[in-house]
Amino acid sequence: MEHGAPESGHGAPAADHHGGLAAKAPLYCGLILVSWALGFLGQTADARTGPQFGPVPVAFILFGITLLGVALFHHFTLQVALSGVTSILIFKFAFTQFHLGHHIQHEWVVLVNLLCLLLGFALLANHFEQSRVPDALPKWLPNGWTGGLVLLVLVFVLSTFLDNIAAAMIGATVAKVVFKGRVHIGFLAAVVAASNAGGAGSVVGDTTTTMMWIDGVSPMDVLHAFVPATVALAFFGVVAAKQQDRFQRIQADPTAGATIDWGRVGIVGVVLAFAITVNVIVNVKFNEVSDLFPFIGVAIAVALLGTAPLRKPAWELLPGAFKGSCFLLSLVLCASMMPVEKLPPAAPGTAFGLGFLSAVFDNIPLTKLALAQGGYDWGALAYAVGFGGSMIWFGSSAGVAVSNFFPEAKSVANWLRHGWHIAVAYVLGFAVFVAWPGWHPHASHKVKPGAAGQGTHGVVSPGHGAAGPGPGHAKSGSPAHGEPEKKR
Repeated sequence: MEHGAPESGHGAPAADHHGGLAAKAPLYCGLILVSWALGFLGQTADARTGPQFGPVPVAFILFGITLLGVALFHHFTLQVALSGVTSILIFKFAFTQFHLGHHIQHEWVVLVNLLCLLLGFALLANHFEQSRVPDALPKWLPNGWTGGLVLLVLVFVLSTFLDNIAAAMIGATVAKVVFKGRVHIGFLAAVVAASNAGGAGSVVGDTTTTMMWIDGVSPMDVLHAFVPATVALAFFGVVAAKQQDRFQRIQADPTAGATIDWGRVGIVGVVLAFAITVNVIVNVKFNEVSDLFPFIGVAIAVALLGTAPLRKPAWELLPGAFKGSCFLLSLVLCASMMPVEKLPPAAPGTAFGLGFLSAVFDNIPLTKLALAQGGYDWGALAYAVGFGGSMIWFGSSAGVAVSNFFPEAKSVANWLRHGWHIAVAYVLGFAVFVAWPGWHPHASHKVKPGAAGQGTHGVVSPGHGAAGPGPGHAKSGSPAHGEPEKKR
């Protein structure tokens, strides 16, 4: 066993027993009191942003305190996140012109999609585990540390055409079986990173790249994100596989007597195929309504319900998965209420920094702002905001899903300590990308009518991408820079 390595095991009880309601109560009221105090003490900039201290809006301070609480009180992450949402809402209501109904009208599709994906893939991962396919995989996976590396490569490949949450959950399920329930946190971080890296260069592999596709960016303009993603995988994959091998060697032989349940295998295939088909059809054929309804999440729910008569899903898993989902949805809602209207000028350094920012800040609004601003190398941005979230367990939806599966991973300190190779891999991948193929900013994929030859940086209007039109274009009357049209 690696010295000091934390032991993970699926099914281990969440560590909420470290304190009762009396210990949790301060988490609910502390931030509420802070929100009022900061609101009264800050200097009001405008009615929309609210009070601020110097150049920093109070809303950002509250969000920062929430993230710090998640890092410090990892046994109470849900309580901290809910406290953060409550405090920010109170601040918004009291000191800004905030309308919750209008805000939810813009955000509900993202929130419902995430909820359906997290719950649906928790059930799907159980179908996959109960199919006994993971028990048979040692027959094909190499022995030694290379077996773990091959598993990470498989997760990477799966994520190029599956949602990264699904790829991560499948990878975590296999790891739980082939490593006999003892999975190193560094390897769990690598599973999440592999799923996020694999989706970086594919417009169907990650929410952010799908957003780019919906917004009119050509799929070819994000394809070269596979260069830094592959470099990153080569580094963290080897390190994490060796970590896991020292902690718990891979099972050498298939589980005796394991018989594959092909009915469950079929259900997994049907659900994934249905989700992929709906994603592609909606984004290609019905782009104008793709951000008005949670099509992918509902498709997964419908597929699971439709196949339930064949094999009963493990409905008893839903309460635990719902609790973890509420945590992520709380952070996403917090991030969506931040007064962010623009990013620094598009440049390699900006994209590089967004990778680190996406580890603590929802990458969906970051991507939306970058699309409105224009001038980015979309492959670099896809790699940064997609893979960067892997550096902390709650930095991506895949990380939250895997941490729900292995609750012991819900520790920022342990994730950083044992998953240090993820941050290093991110830097190495980006450095190689800058050297080759290099930073090549794309012309704005939305050109203002009648503005040909006048420069389009940051303009959000109908038009075509530099490499040909994507599956959709901006709608008429798209907002100007600083007020990006809502795209999910």
